[in-house]
Amino acid sequence: MSVRSFEINIPEEETDDLNGRLAATRWPDSLSDVGWDYGTNGEYLRDLVAYWGEEFDWRAQETRLNGFDHYRAEVDGLGIHFVHERGTGGDATPLLLLHGWPGSFVQMLDLLPMLTDPSAHGGEPEESFDVVAASLIGFGFSDRPREPGMSVAEMSEYFHRLMTEELGYERYAARGSDLGEGVIQQLALAHPDALIGIHLSGTNPYLGEVPDDLSEAEAEFVETAREWDIREMAYAKEQSTKPQTLAYALNDSPAGLAGWILEKFWSWSDHDGDLEAVYAKDDLLTNLTVYWATETIGSSVRLYYESARDPGKWGKPEVPTAMLMSPRDMFPTPREWAERSYRIDRWTETTRGGHFLEWEVPKTVAEDLRAFFGEGREDETAIE
Repeated sequence: MSVRSFEINIPEEETDDLNGRLAATRWPDSLSDVGWDYGTNGEYLRDLVAYWGEEFDWRAQETRLNGFDHYRAEVDGLGIHFVHERGTGGDATPLLLLHGWPGSFVQMLDLLPMLTDPSAHGGEPEESFDVVAASLIGFGFSDRPREPGMSVAEMSEYFHRLMTEELGYERYAARGSDLGEGVIQQLALAHPDALIGIHLSGTNPYLGEVPDDLSEAEAEFVETAREWDIREMAYAKEQSTKPQTLAYALNDSPAGLAGWILEKFWSWSDHDGDLEAVYAKDDLLTNLTVYWATETIGSSVRLYYESARDPGKWGKPEVPTAMLMSPRDMFPTPREWAERSYRIDRWTETTRGGHFLEWEVPKTVAEDLRAFFGEGREDETAIE
């Protein structure tokens, strides 16, 4: 075993450099009264950058993050960072949590106490989880890949070995969305006997070969996905084809990094025009600072390139599967479409939330996880 305790400690010279770069931002011209139609709103970004450089207290956030139990383990030569919080129950269920892009392990932190100590959050003691909230390889405090080929399929083996060989769990549950869902799907296809079940969220705009026998809801979904692809997926095409070109700009300019990432939080979240009603400003900046301080924006977007070239195994995972579907995550996905890729044992439609459900509605996620991995497996149609 190679598991070692880990403490986040960004050197002072790096935070000073960040603040200097923020202060020296060279702003482009922008049109007035266009909101977010052309991309990240300039007025909002200017205010956030000013706050990031002049008022944001990274040390306070660092202390908050270090209040959780952080570790790193070496798997086949690559260090994987994760938070490991043990459940209060006597027979806690091991649970792997995986984020996507442009999130990080930070999006999981509000959820953790609801899972490890359910009796303090409306649940029962026997519903507790041992939670492993990991940073994807190439993200945050995990190592950056040193060779080509680290796709979601390749990465899945590393996380299986983390859970079994390094942490000693014979079987475990897993939850993820976005790229994290891709890793977990590959895990379930390669190691179905090791998975107690998988819990997923999110819609997938990549259609592949569209079948002929679409239901009415599926036909509407396919049309919406095609429209979304034209209107919103330019970022993914760039990251899937020329990620290194993008990395030069985003690794050099914190304002540019913020502009690239914040557009996705704006477009994919359920916020009714007020982003900070959903995400505290300090939380948005903590997520951004993790990307900046670890210099992982380049390696994170490279995962799109690798996964486009190595999509992994094909097939429907034969493991118990729950899908938590939100109304504002890009566009709604009907159950029958999801059932083409997964064996759906539980289907829950939320009334709130977007793409980052662990951050936006952590109580909803915790309740659905407890319900699925507890005794009840009945379907739900809507929960708060």
